This record gives sequence, structure tokens and C-alpha cells, in this order.
Amino acid sequence: MFTNGEPAVVISGIGVVSPFGAGRERYWDHISRGVSGCKAITQFDASSLACRVAAWVPPVSIEEAAALENENGGGRADPKRYSRAALFGVVAAREAWRDAGLPAGLPNAGVLIGSGGGGIDVGEKQYEDFFASGGRHVTPYAIAIGICGMLSSEISIALQLRGLSHVLSCGCTSSTDAIGYAASLIRAGEYDAILSGGAEGCVLASMIFGFSRMRVVSTHYNDRPAEASRPFDRGRDGFVLGEGAWMLVIEREDRAIARGATRYARIEGYASTCDAYHRVQMDPDGTEIVRCIETALARARRRPEEIGYINYHGTSTQLNDAVESRCVRRVFGGVADRVPGSSTKSMIGHPQGASGAAGVVASALALTRGVLPPTINLHDPDPACEMDFIPNVARAADVEAALCNCLGFGSKNSVLVLGRAD
Repeated sequence: MFTNGEPAVVISGIGVVSPFGAGRERYWDHISRGVSGCKAITQFDASSLACRVAAWVPPVSIEEAAALENENGGGRADPKRYSRAALFGVVAAREAWRDAGLPAGLPNAGVLIGSGGGGIDVGEKQYEDFFASGGRHVTPYAIAIGICGMLSSEISIALQLRGLSHVLSCGCTSSTDAIGYAASLIRAGEYDAILSGGAEGCVLASMIFGFSRMRVVSTHYNDRPAEASRPFDRGRDGFVLGEGAWMLVIEREDRAIARGATRYARIEGYASTCDAYHRVQMDPDGTEIVRCIETALARARRRPEEIGYINYHGTSTQLNDAVESRCVRRVFGGVADRVPGSSTKSMIGHPQGASGAAGVVASALALTRGVLPPTINLHDPDPACEMDFIPNVARAADVEAALCNCLGFGSKNSVLVLGRAD
């Protein structure tokens, strides 16, 4: 099928590892019911840290990965040496690939994902050993498995895919950008299918400490972890660090139809801009955020009034939530108050470079299932963020198109527009 004279591109498979555990349906069940995945940190001693809350992934095993058709065991996969992000990514990737009904080793297929931290947990552990014991236990693979680029390689090995194997590391917008680029490659006919999305395994003492020093994470709700992430609420005091993997199979719609595959949503438009303002703060003026949203809508050939749901970046920080709200209002004008939206981060925290993919998965499932996930912990709305944020309870809605915002460190802004695949 074609839209606007170009091949339509769809999401035909979804796989997830989230703070709720492994599985796409588990993720959807929790976010559609408004359940928080934010918990007290227990996997390391956080007693001396200002922030003691995170949306960490419970123990996940490679045995939870889906079996794939045509799998011959020829790849040199080595799960014992996976970083946390690689483990999450491989498990989610295999679920997505199986969901799309694709075999291992599919010709002319590749991997293009986003991650901010990559195997940062491996690097931290190996450096600790180096400085504490002179490196007696440092693995020869320390560098290889600790770098961002290894994430796509591990997925390529696991799925036996020999096309491109790339990782974009653009901070918080990493996975949104990866999905946008992957859709462009599919539309141009470069590949038949691409596994895209994002993975992070970054709930570590060093990360919590670093973000605490920046004063961007929540510190007021250590005794009430489930209430700590509260985008657009007057009582918000910072984001909750999250982690996980959200993976998508992207292919042309006519190919998906011919195979009888599920079509969760069309990827209709993508745009990226930079405020060129500050390494960690967005420009309060929001001009480039507005331009990014408008460009994505224009490329999708969608008018603001056609958007039925907005998945907000909504980190639960004072400045970001207010600026994003103002920018959306500037774009949507007179219809702004009629467009419902929510922040998935109210339930899963902020999984950094994987956050965009988490929002895309939530939006694609919302389009397919006619339910819009809520923004939880929104009990005292901030007048500076005055929009319809679907407070606390999911809402049934028949939606034709969704807007997915992602705004990151380094003044980066990325937006995707999804359309319902009929």
C-alpha cells in the first residue's frame, strides 16, 4: 500500500522488557491499568543516595526469549557475557521478531536501535575491579561488551541478521531517531525488514549519584516510590530513572499484508531538531520543539486536528513538562484542549535512550486496542501544564493518529507521527 505516493511503512512486531518484566502483553496490561513500575532500589545499597527510587527491571533470563523459526544455532551468541542492556534487548528483539512471524536469518534484514548508556554496567564493574584489585578479574571482553555499538551486534547474532547493525546514541532521543531512520530505509527500499527500538540497563549507583548531583531526579518520594514519577503534577520534583527494552519490527505495509502479519500502526512522519542551547537544559522558548512537531506533522501530511493522542515526553521535571506543554499548545492552537495525551514515564520512569521506543510501543498499542494509557499520580495539575493528560485512569478512544514526543539532553528534539493501520 502507498500513502502520499510513497510506500507505507508499518510496525508488524513488538517485543518488550520493562520494569514489569518480560513481555509485550505484561507491559500493556500494566500501563493500561495505570500501574506504577517505580520501586525502592534494592539491588545495591542506596541508603547514602539522595534518590533511592528507580524503575528497574526485575530479574530476566535469556530463557524467556521466544523461539524463532529457522533457528539453526549457527550464531555465536554468548548470553553469559551480555550487558544488562544487551540481555533486555535480545529478549525483546526475539519477541518482536517472533510476533512479526519472521524467521531467524531473514535475508535483507538488519538492526538499528538506540541506546544512551549501552553496556555501562559492564564498564562500571570492570573499572571497579581494575582499581580495587589491579584488574585480576577483568574479562578480555570488557571493552567489547561495554560499548554502545555491541547492543545491535548481540541482537544481530541472536536473530542471525546480516544487514546493517547500528546503534544510535543521541541521549534521550536515541530510540526515536533509530525508529525514524529505520522507517526511512524501509521506505527507500534498502531493506525488507529492520528490527528497531531502544535498550537501556542503567539503574546503577553511579547513574543515580550522577543524576542526583544534577538535581534532575526525584528525592521527595523515597518513602512512596510508586508516587515519585508525577509528570505535569504541581508536586513533581524530578524524574525516576528507568530501564528496559522496547523493540519493533518495521517493514513495508504491502509486504506485511502479503504475509498476513499484524499491523500495529503506520510510521507516517519523523523529524528531529536541535535547540543548540545547552548540554542538559532545553531552551525555555521552545521554538525548535515547535518546529520539530510541525515538521513531523507536515511530513506525515497530518493536520493537528487529526491527532487523537499525544504521547508526551513528560519526564516529571519542572522545566521540561511546562515547556513541552506550551509547545504543544502553540502547535495545536484552538484544538489543543481537545487532544488527549499522557506520559508513559509516570509508570515506567525515564528509561533514557529507550524512552522514545517505550512511548511508540504504548502509542501503537493504543491505536490498535482503542485504549489510551493514563498519566498516573496527577492529582494536583500544574497550571503551567494545562492540557488533557488523561489523569490516573485509562480512557477508551477511537484514534486515527498519534504524536510521540521525545526531548533529550544536548538540546535534541525528535518526534514521530503514527497512523492507524486499517
